Amino acid sequence: MDNKLKNSEAKIRKIITYVILIIAAIVCLFPFFWMISTSFKPMDEIYKMPPDWIPLHGTISNFVEGLKGANFGVYFKNTAIISFLATVGTVISSSIVAYGFSRFKAKLSPVLFMVLLGTMMLPSQVTLIPQYLLFNKLGMIDTIWPLIIPSWLGGGAFNIFLFTQFFRTLPKELDEAAMLDGASSFKVFTKILLPSVKPVMLAVLVMSLVYNWNDFFSPLIYLNSNEKFTVAVGLQFFKGSQGNVQVGQMMAMALFSLIPVLIIFAICQKYFIQGIKMSGLKG
Repeated sequence: MDNKLKNSEAKIRKIITYVILIIAAIVCLFPFFWMISTSFKPMDEIYKMPPDWIPLHGTISNFVEGLKGANFGVYFKNTAIISFLATVGTVISSSIVAYGFSRFKAKLSPVLFMVLLGTMMLPSQVTLIPQYLLFNKLGMIDTIWPLIIPSWLGGGAFNIFLFTQFFRTLPKELDEAAMLDGASSFKVFTKILLPSVKPVMLAVLVMSLVYNWNDFFSPLIYLNSNEKFTVAVGLQFFKGSQGNVQVGQMMAMALFSLIPVLIIFAICQKYFIQGIKMSGLKG
């Protein structure tokens, strides 16, 4: 009887857990569903009360008019270029720095690593003014370089931490064996270690890509010309340039901007989760 009672309680707890998770998932996905529904609705259906969750007269005119109404083709191209270059820089630079922390020991290495982790607690607004003044002195305001160069100079403390934790799980005997065969430190890094950390590499790639693709604050600060705007800034500019806010077109363009990120995340999801889980196995 005790075992049956325990099994029944376990089943009830599992059912309650699944019900809570399903409700939470519905709540989280509701805005996304509303965006999709609104992007296919004509204007008279968008403001209808009570609303129709499924468009009665679905149309793609919001997508067509949205692309015509602003330079969204240019915005998408700018965002793609910035996201690609910044993501590549993040993966390369953060992995190199992490390789140094995990494989080369110096007297101040632990202190420097703690300082690095401490920078994660600094809000971006703290470094905004000095960084802006620096790029202004270099004549890079209203160019894409302020959005790309920082990614090639370390790649971010959190990304370095992920790579470092994963590198530390790999036995140093691999390095020593390769060096005995005449491999340099650079070859050990590129031929031995990097192929072994693909899950973390893809996790950093996805996080960096999503961040750079959706970033609104930095492009707003550094970009002034309409033809250099990213999608995030372009959407806000499109909203402000319309006398009456075209909600359907806004939702259509927002949905359109999400598609590349969703595709990449769907492809790399397994490696992304694996990288996050395994990075903390050994410290």
